[in-house]
Parts: sequence; structure tokens; C-alpha cells
Amino acid sequence: MERNAFFDNAKVLLIFFVVFGHMIQPFTDGSPKINTLYMWIYTFHMPAFIFLSGFFAKGSGNIKYILNLMKKLLVPYVVFQILYSGYYYLIGKSGWETDLFSPHWALWFLFSLFCWHMLLYWFKKLPPVLAVVISIQLGLIVGYFGEIGHTFSLSRTFVFFPFFLIGYFITEKQLMLIKNKGIKVASIIVMAGIATAIYYMPDFNSGWLLASKSYGDLGMGEFGGLARLLVYLTAALMIVSVLSWVPKKQFNWTVLGARTLYVYLLHGFFIQYFRQAELFEVNRIIDLVGLAAISLALVLLLSSRPVLGIWQPVIEGRVSIIKKTYQKISKQHPKTES
Repeated sequence: MERNAFFDNAKVLLIFFVVFGHMIQPFTDGSPKINTLYMWIYTFHMPAFIFLSGFFAKGSGNIKYILNLMKKLLVPYVVFQILYSGYYYLIGKSGWETDLFSPHWALWFLFSLFCWHMLLYWFKKLPPVLAVVISIQLGLIVGYFGEIGHTFSLSRTFVFFPFFLIGYFITEKQLMLIKNKGIKVASIIVMAGIATAIYYMPDFNSGWLLASKSYGDLGMGEFGGLARLLVYLTAALMIVSVLSWVPKKQFNWTVLGARTLYVYLLHGFFIQYFRQAELFEVNRIIDLVGLAAISLALVLLLSSRPVLGIWQPVIEGRVSIIKKTYQKISKQHPKTES
């Protein structure tokens, strides 16, 4: 089936925001403006990614499907959990001895994605509206239990599941309604309004967007459910607003949308080194532009064919790129018979 350029374009845009968000995170404390940008990005970048993951989920639930998911998601999770532990030790970063079930860096997404596929087996049997309502209720309820947190990525699994589920139930025709001109105009107001609200609420804890802490830890044990409901609404509005501006046209860089998992798993090695070595400072707008340029360069580098060829055996358990490259070289330089 031919890939839809809109989805690949969206994934490229979102993975850039993932990398850029991680790049600017160390500079949020000293600057309200950078903190606003960081929080603004976090209102949508992972919810939108999860939404698109749900859109392409099949949820068949048979043993072959589950084994394939384990190979695709859980095996890379274990491998990169070990790799990041070793890497953190080498660069002198604390927390390198984290156990296998407390995800390093951004690895929680792999574990949660596997769980969302498993949950889908039951939730897809329900009427869509009822399924989404129940998933939202679960996302609201888990915040009241401090025991459900970072371990096993449980908190994020339940909190972000509604976005995955909505993505699964929505059709491409329904999704394309966001390209309406009226929605695109309204989206500008929404995005600007949310950025303004974040700027004037400097005490807003980023933990609400990261979804890994309980309401008690976030200082709102009693009304945490209501706060999370507002976060859900904000994320939904931002997903619609951002995706409405994603072009449907095919570009030279559109192909990179099929390679975002590589960028997601590998960019942490660079980001963590940058942070540990304190390589960058942000004092002027040009510094922020520079970090954006470095983020873009990382996306391009980590989705390049050479990097894919090196890491494909680890991430996908295949060597097709290396094999094709070898065959191509062999054809160009055939052995001469003696």
C-alpha cells in the first residue's frame, strides 16, 4: 500500500520537536520564554505521535501479531536499556544503574506502545465512544495512586492511552477534515492562546505533561483529575491545530517519516552527552536558532541510510540494508575470473 505523505510529513515534524524539546530542556529554568516554548512543545508532540501510532495499529491480537510486536518493541527496549545504562556510566551520568523495568530516557514509549497494542485487543470490541470514555477515566484515576509511576511505564501507559485509542478508531477521511481552512485559522488562535497561557502560568509543573507522576507528587491531590482533564483537552486542541498545518504534498524529506524510530532511539546518546558536557548556552535568540539547527541536523543524520544500515540489526533484527548495499557494490565491481 502506498504511504500517505501527510502521515510521514507529520512524523518528521514531530520527531524534530521531540529532539528540539530535549535540546532546550536544560535551559528552561533560567528563561520563562524558553520554558514556555518547551512546555508548548510538550502539550502535543508525544500525544500526536501516540495518536498516529494508534492510527496505524491493527490490534489483531493473535500469537503471531504479539510475537512480532515483542520483536519490534520489547527486544529493542531491552537492548537500548542496557546500552543506555552502559553509556550513562561511561559519561559519568547518575542513574546508570536503573533496573530493567524503569525505562531510561525516552524508552518508556516502546514499553507503553507494546501495552497499548495489548489493551487494544479488548478495547476495540467496545463501541468507540464508550471505549474512549473508559480509557480517559482510567487515565484520570491512575493519577490518584502514587504507586503507579515510572516503573513499567505504567502511569504514562494509562494516561496517554486515550490518544492511541482515538487514533485507532478515527478514519483517514475524518482526520483529513482538520485541513479545513476554518480549522487552520482557528488553530493559530489556539496555539498562540495556549502559549500565552503557559507564559503567564510559570508555576505550572511540567510533570502534568510528562504524565509520570501522581497528583499528590504534582501538588494537587484533591483536584488532580480535573487538572488532567484540562491537560487532555489542551493536548487534543494542540494535536488538531498542529496537524492541520502539516502538508499533504510529497517532499524530498517525506521519506524520513518512515525512519523516525531510529531518531527517537538514538538521539538520546547525543543529547545526554551535550547535557553532561554542558556544551551549549542560550543567551540570545541566535543561540536558540542554533539549537534548532543542531536538532534538525540530528534528525537528518540519524535517519540517513548509513546510520539505518548500522543500527537496523539492533532495532529491527534485520540486515536488509547491509545486504542490499553489498549486492549493489558487488554488481558495480564484479569479480573477474582468473
